[in-house]
Amino acid sequence: MTLGDKLSKIRKENNYTQEQLADVLGVSRQAISKWENDTTYPETDKLIRISELFDCSLDYLLKDKSETDDETQSDDDIILFKIHLRERESEKTLLGMPLWQIGKNARGFIAVGLNARGIIAVGLKARGIISLGMLSIGVISFGMLPLGLLSIGIFALGILAAGCFSIGVVAAGAISLGIISIGAIAIGNFSVGALSIGKYFAIGDNARAMIASGDTYASGSVFQKVGELTTDDCSAIKELLDNIVPSYFSWAKYIIKLFL
Repeated sequence: MTLGDKLSKIRKENNYTQEQLADVLGVSRQAISKWENDTTYPETDKLIRISELFDCSLDYLLKDKSETDDETQSDDDIILFKIHLRERESEKTLLGMPLWQIGKNARGFIAVGLNARGIIAVGLKARGIISLGMLSIGVISFGMLPLGLLSIGIFALGILAAGCFSIGVVAAGAISLGIISIGAIAIGNFSVGALSIGKYFAIGDNARAMIASGDTYASGSVFQKVGELTTDDCSAIKELLDNIVPSYFSWAKYIIKLFL
């Protein structure tokens, strides 16, 4: 296949018209047509831009290869899990940003890309009010490593965090660390879990805190109870919470009281 054949092939595979590709490269449609007909050849900077846009190597574009070679490259692409992103954005803008953009480095009110920034951002690395990505930062954040006011993911860090491993003001997960911590292993000021370790309050199968209530084990310096809590126990715990919990944790104490 010639350079022109390859350029025509990858352009069509990525759903670009000659006019659209010309706009991206800053050339005329006639220039694209001549390249594909092998009448003229792109300049070096244009070739580099084409390779980046269509995620293919300069070696692939410039060297003549047989159909068998092309099939082998396609198989390699599948094996290597190459990500082909068609770079696009809306013509309409607001405050200097496109309403939406798709690309490797996307920036818009809605952004989708490997590195995405926007009000709503989706990408390998995403930053936005609402973000979804392997590494995501936002007010509401979802992903493998989310950071936000509300974070949900495998490793979650936020004001409200939920995940296999979570750290937050209120944290829930297999292993959780927070002021209020809920999980199989819960560590915090107020903890609920199978293994529950708290400063002021802990409840679970195995509980350790100033106030501890456990199904099989409880260790408390102020109050401890193994087994089901009675109405009198709950009343006593509420009174102790009022006495030992600092005022700046009043909101957490109130939440705990609701569940007693």
